[in-house]
Amino acid sequence: MNTIIIDRADLFGLAQLYQLRGRVGRSRERAYCYLIVPPPNTMTDEARARIEALERHTELGSGFKIASLDLELRGAGDLLGAEQSGNVASVGLDLFCQMLDEAVHELRGEPIVHDVDPELSFDVTALLPDDYVGDVGVRLSIYKRLASASDEAEVGQIAVEMEDRFGAPPAEAKCLVRLMTLKCELRRMRVLGCEANAKSVTLHLRDDTPLDAQKILGLVKGKVSPWKITPDMRLTRRFDGSANGLVNAEQMLVELSRCWKD
Repeated sequence: MNTIIIDRADLFGLAQLYQLRGRVGRSRERAYCYLIVPPPNTMTDEARARIEALERHTELGSGFKIASLDLELRGAGDLLGAEQSGNVASVGLDLFCQMLDEAVHELRGEPIVHDVDPELSFDVTALLPDDYVGDVGVRLSIYKRLASASDEAEVGQIAVEMEDRFGAPPAEAKCLVRLMTLKCELRRMRVLGCEANAKSVTLHLRDDTPLDAQKILGLVKGKVSPWKITPDMRLTRRFDGSANGLVNAEQMLVELSRCWKD
């Protein structure tokens, strides 16, 4: 058997659908799994989340991701489910697992390196318009995936997927992709925040930034230098106002690429 048709797939659980999908395609023949669902606006939020999860996780080894999503959707008993007496439900499964992992590392005496999630303040409109991605749930999911992308390649893959699903992106969506690509680079630089407009770009650097302090000082000490750094690790570059903050920030990061530690 190389084809399976599941009617009213929105009524099945996520784990059930994943198991059923895995019942075909175990030989060399190409297999197909068709999920028949009603229009998105007639399904519940959880049903849309389940179907979207199956659409997104199609590669080999997706079982763990599916299981994690299923756990988050359904809950997991007294600790993580609706009956628990603590605050795990308000924290969320992802953050709870992160906190648990950090606690284990701390008990083992291992160093804990906290991830950086830069706060961005730009003078550009960067979003997914309602008339481009109509479904609110899908739109929020794309926002989350873009914001948590680990590198520029992953952002590019999401952008290609968006264009395949929804057509050529409008200017605001293109701007969002560029902004999230920039965010990946800022994360590697250990930047806590970035404020950018036509006149200047300011980076709030962490103490453990991989940028070389001597090379940064070389930029600042130049004659009539547009660069400035404050004692609290705020690095600012001035611009002439001819471009928006996104263009200026991209130019600034290109210039800073020569300041990484050897």
